[in-house]
Amino acid sequence: MKRSLSFQQDGTFKIVQFTDIHWKDGRAEDRRSRKLMESVLDAEQPNLVVFTGDIIYSAPVAPEDVECENPQQAFRDAVAVVEERGFPWAFVFGNHDTEQRISREELMQVALTHKHIIAESGPEHIEGSGNYTIELVDTEGNPAFNLYFLDSGSYSPLEHVPGYNWIHRDQIGWLTSECLRLNPDDTEEKTPALAFFHIPIPEYQEMWDTQVCEGHKFEPVCCPPINSGLFTALLEMGDVIGTFCGHDHTNDFSGTLHGIKLCYGRASGYNTYGKEGFMRGSRVIQLNLGQHEFATWLRLEDGSVVHEQPTHDPNNAQ
Repeated sequence: MKRSLSFQQDGTFKIVQFTDIHWKDGRAEDRRSRKLMESVLDAEQPNLVVFTGDIIYSAPVAPEDVECENPQQAFRDAVAVVEERGFPWAFVFGNHDTEQRISREELMQVALTHKHIIAESGPEHIEGSGNYTIELVDTEGNPAFNLYFLDSGSYSPLEHVPGYNWIHRDQIGWLTSECLRLNPDDTEEKTPALAFFHIPIPEYQEMWDTQVCEGHKFEPVCCPPINSGLFTALLEMGDVIGTFCGHDHTNDFSGTLHGIKLCYGRASGYNTYGKEGFMRGSRVIQLNLGQHEFATWLRLEDGSVVHEQPTHDPNNAQ
């Protein structure tokens, strides 16, 4: 960690999650994304901002469109609103951040030049870039909460397996070792934790199919075709109480599966697809000292706050 993050004197810690900004070059859609981020940050005044991937869009575009030609500058511009306000921030890569013109390692080095970033490139010997942990402490400096960040990659590395990448076994091994480091065998009660990644894991679909959820599902859960066992590891670790992802721009549902709350963010960027009437926004997460749970709500582009969302009951689904 570059510096310690601590709970407020009132025992709270607030995180704002932005996801899928898809910044390109400062065009009108990018400026609208910036305006949204400004309004959310000014209203919420978070203790940490987390970008859950696809901060920029470096992929090829349609012939009539203009590509992101300078991904380094696009990244700086996308996070500038957070830097200018002095909020600590962290991020994970998405599948579109480094599709061309720049590698993950190169873009990570760009990110690490920022003054207020609380992120690390992570171990070199495991898959991806940006696998790291942020430790939160209470007002007296004692361990209070942990935040895990995982690079969910981009596309399948196996030619005969189509679709998106998955969190690999060596990453899961690193994650479980982090849990052991932070929660030694003599620990009476494990320090609660959250996990952040870009691409949803298959259990998001299982949860929607089997559990009561809150929120919207306007598109398929675009998870990897391979279940690499991350959720099983989280269950066995016993400290993670919630996960947060992005990737699917018109899904924002959350629910609980086997005691872990799985949450989508709310897509924040305008330079990408959406759905008519489905406003861009952000997810807000509030931790309370000493509690193994969290509160969460959405703050939308028009400034409104959403505390209650439509209920999806698979037993009553039409």
